Amino acid sequence: MKKERGKKEKIIKKIFVGGIFLILISVGIGVYQENQIQFLQEDQNRTEVTLEKTLDETTQKEIKKETEKIQISQEYLGFEVDAQLMIPKINLETYILKEYTEEGMKLCAAKFWGPEPNEIGNFCIAGHNYNKENMFNHLIDLEIGDELYLIDSQNGKYEYEIYDIYKVKPQNIAPLNQETNGKRVITLITCVNYSKNRLIVQAVERQKIS
Repeated sequence: MKKERGKKEKIIKKIFVGGIFLILISVGIGVYQENQIQFLQEDQNRTEVTLEKTLDETTQKEIKKETEKIQISQEYLGFEVDAQLMIPKINLETYILKEYTEEGMKLCAAKFWGPEPNEIGNFCIAGHNYNKENMFNHLIDLEIGDELYLIDSQNGKYEYEIYDIYKVKPQNIAPLNQETNGKRVITLITCVNYSKNRLIVQAVERQKIS
């Protein structure tokens, strides 16, 4: 009887120990699953934050582009603006008036001939060589290879590279030629030699900036 009772006690102990072992395994699995779920949730949250940040930065860039376009489509001292010209080498930043008039030319450079800004063709800009920061008095300091930028509200911002600089007589209209082989070209025109000649600076599209 004692032997049988001892065997039963051993069996009960084994069952008890086995039950505790199974409980511990179940608890461990549960903790592991909870940790995995928490990790996945944190990872998802990080991904969502990164995505939101990326989308926010993209939105800000788009807003900046639209703002830039709105800023250049204003009037300048009562004259309608067509585009904005920037030439870093000579620190020139000027509006380009939509119409070429005697009164407007006293204040700013203006479109003289050609297509709309930043479109295929030869966009010709005339400006006096007055000693003013928004005039063409420093065009003579430019060299082939220098860059310039033209911004307008329809096509955005383009970078151009100067490929030719020369002088012509006032009656010479060759610089206004619209044969550009499908390229975007800018021609800057100003007076030199006490208006006896015209200085011509021509640049061709290098790339679209925005």
